[in-house]
Amino acid sequence: MSSAPARRLAGLDGIRGLAALFVVVNHVFLRAFPGYPVDRAPFWAAWFIYGRFAVVVFIVLSGFSLALSPARRGWDLGGVSRFAQRRVRRILPAYWAALAFSLAVAWLVIPQPGEGVPDLRSVVVNGLLVQNLVSAPSPNRAFWSMAVEAQLYLLFPLLLLMVRRRGAALMLAAVTLVVAAVGAVGPHVHHLDFLVIQSPPDLAALFAVGVLGAGVVGSGAARRSLPWAWLALAAAAPVLITIWSQGSVWTLDHLFWVDLMLGPAIACLLAGLATGRPAPLLRLLDTRPLRGLGASSYSLYLTHAPIVVIVYTEVVAGRVRQGVPAFLVSLALVVPLAIAFSRVFASVFERPFQRRPVPAAPVPALSRP
Repeated sequence: MSSAPARRLAGLDGIRGLAALFVVVNHVFLRAFPGYPVDRAPFWAAWFIYGRFAVVVFIVLSGFSLALSPARRGWDLGGVSRFAQRRVRRILPAYWAALAFSLAVAWLVIPQPGEGVPDLRSVVVNGLLVQNLVSAPSPNRAFWSMAVEAQLYLLFPLLLLMVRRRGAALMLAAVTLVVAAVGAVGPHVHHLDFLVIQSPPDLAALFAVGVLGAGVVGSGAARRSLPWAWLALAAAAPVLITIWSQGSVWTLDHLFWVDLMLGPAIACLLAGLATGRPAPLLRLLDTRPLRGLGASSYSLYLTHAPIVVIVYTEVVAGRVRQGVPAFLVSLALVVPLAIAFSRVFASVFERPFQRRPVPAAPVPALSRP
């Protein structure tokens, strides 16, 4: 029994690592195969155009991971202040360091594609994590999702309160109803349209799906024993078939709804892994390379975009033919460089802050032995 938590965490870390690596490959893909949203890649690489799906995995996994401990305690957060301190130490030191790195690259080497040179407004907006709400030249195109996730952390205590009072299913229904209403009305209202594009509200529903999925871990044996992996496959299959049949232009034009349809499949997969199934996949995610990749996945996500731009612009472009050759050469250079850089970066700006203890929340008298 004592080994179960370690295996579960290893499985989740492996998913984090693969999702971060997918984002890296996606950004290389977009440089080597221009023309987004038209997918001009061969069939074996075509799915790399959907980098947004990795963000969907991150958001569902974030809600799932944060809710695991509260779910075992009757959905008790254990103190808002303690939760906030842990999130600040986990997110901000590495994020602000990555912001400084990204600004240095944009000012001294080359800015992000499609963005102007960052200015003081960029520093303030990105530093305060409001870049999804306030326009400014971005020093790092991957930072948009960090602002959304930070804002979801502010929503998390409210979601747990709704679960305690009304239940997890009603919490998810309420959040999804609001999100769906915004998605339906947004394209017809100027300010809401900007919100749907720059700060996708569907991610709030995906976060709530992850919270709901975490409830499986602390539930009874009957619910834990359900075939969660098969349920994940059943939920994902029609979505993937629709994406394949409709193509990239339709899919990327309907990301709001496609994201929402993928959320339940991801949550079911996480629930299955957290309960130890399927064992072969769990063993794969528990391998040393994937554990190592997952351990620095946050740093990899934060720092890879400037590295991709430097390598492609300064080394590959003009020397290697665009398309498959440029894609493969860029991957061979970017992936090992970005992973090595992220591991060093994590050792300096992530792990030292994770080791600082937070005073434990008092244990309610009724739950003591």
